[in-house]
Amino acid sequence: MGTGKRGLIATALAVVCAVTVLAAPGTAFANPTPSPTSSAGPALAAGKDLEAVRQKLDKLYRAAGRATDEYNAAEEKADKQSAEVVELAKKIVKGQEKLRKLKDRAGAAAAAQYRGGGLPPEAHLVLSDDPQDFLDGAGRVREGHHATKGLLGELTRTQEDLEQYAKDASAQWKKLEAGRKAKAAAQKKIEKQIAQAEKLESALQKEEQERLAELEKEAANKAQTAWLDSGVLDEIGGKASEQGKKAVQYATAQIGKPYQWGAEGPETYDCSGLTSQAWISAGRGIPRTSQEQWKQLRHIAVQDMRPGDLIIYFGDASHVAMYIGDGAMVHAPRPGRTVTIAGAGSMPILGVVRPDPDTGAN
Repeated sequence: MGTGKRGLIATALAVVCAVTVLAAPGTAFANPTPSPTSSAGPALAAGKDLEAVRQKLDKLYRAAGRATDEYNAAEEKADKQSAEVVELAKKIVKGQEKLRKLKDRAGAAAAAQYRGGGLPPEAHLVLSDDPQDFLDGAGRVREGHHATKGLLGELTRTQEDLEQYAKDASAQWKKLEAGRKAKAAAQKKIEKQIAQAEKLESALQKEEQERLAELEKEAANKAQTAWLDSGVLDEIGGKASEQGKKAVQYATAQIGKPYQWGAEGPETYDCSGLTSQAWISAGRGIPRTSQEQWKQLRHIAVQDMRPGDLIIYFGDASHVAMYIGDGAMVHAPRPGRTVTIAGAGSMPILGVVRPDPDTGAN
């Protein structure tokens, strides 16, 4: 990444720190020196209590994040199962039409035999006086036997296929219903956690909310500083691939748009909705949820990451962001926040994954 780009990122980070109140620990850079609280009233004196509130909010929003992953996974499965049910329904319709035609053919063959006086083809053959007719008839009898046998076999196979399609459709429908229930349960979890967090925040006085915001930024800054002090940034020098550049351009273009659980844009996003759509825009489809991104995409050492790679956070892989270079990342933090740039080390990093191959980096 060039010097100009580095300057832009540094400027963006400075602006974010100055004007944005970000999410729980790890959602932004912050001023290393806490702002003084000269007008400390009774509410502000209880710093430990506010720190407990901050930690409680962090837990609630993280729980909402995990439930959001559950919701997104259930939605993805439901979409897939719904499509499979539709395909099976199409196969059943085609199979029924095929079975009808085969039955018509079988009926026509039975009618032809009836018109022949009920005698089988072999009897007509024996009664023939013309030797040539006899030989021709013998060939037709063999063909007729083969055709009848083939027709009956096809009828049987078609009926068996229809029965299997019906069983498969029934099984997929049950899975679809189970998926819908899982999705509804996850939605309840999300709404419950967010409601509790909003209630907790709304109970604070204005001064307490301001101090809480400072505590959040201080916690984020502390984690980011520790990460940078480890010297890891000195080892990170990977350059973005062409697809990676496109993914970064998409993600950073969404800065300022609100977080919304379950959203994939274009107006609102959740964390994995942002990263998955960014990579789709770059021409590469990736799993929808942060947990599946962690499971399915190629793992990369932190010191080897490059812009466009995805950073997975927390032990349960419940949050994801996109690395954009110079120790920064872009992400959709949590409810009540917007897509923003933050320090890549400002939350506990589980690992890094790469959606695209190593070729083409420049």
